[in-house]
Amino acid sequence: MKLIKSQQPTWPSLGRLADLREEIDRFFESPLNGLSRAQQFFGEWAPALDVFEDKENFVVKAELPGMKREEIDVSLHDGNLVISGERKSETKSEESQTHHSERFYGRFERSVALPAAIAVDKVKADYKDGILTVTLPKTEEAKPKKIDVSVS
Repeated sequence: MKLIKSQQPTWPSLGRLADLREEIDRFFESPLNGLSRAQQFFGEWAPALDVFEDKENFVVKAELPGMKREEIDVSLHDGNLVISGERKSETKSEESQTHHSERFYGRFERSVALPAAIAVDKVKADYKDGILTVTLPKTEEAKPKKIDVSVS
């Protein structure tokens, strides 16, 4: 019995799809390497934020571990809260050698659009245990109001 090799049609786009699949597989095989590539691609890091509100305030919490209060800037611009700063890398001696690094360093800026008017003169920012908490009181006009419904 003789085996005959059949020729499969080749399409140029299949090669590119195979390359894409290999790249996606590599990304998921080593998630930390993927983060490093993403960091290099975007060129900066962005701290994680939580934004929530209650009847009186909007509250924004940002994770900024290892930073000093003096390295963090908080400002309001055209209805946006802007948190920015720079986390500097630790200096290492000439005898030390880095084997693995996952921490992000460098400048960052996060901007949060505020959905209602803020009492700018009452805004507070506190920094404790690596968490920046910005409390933004709503103006009286922006607070929810109960409206009584009369029956006629």
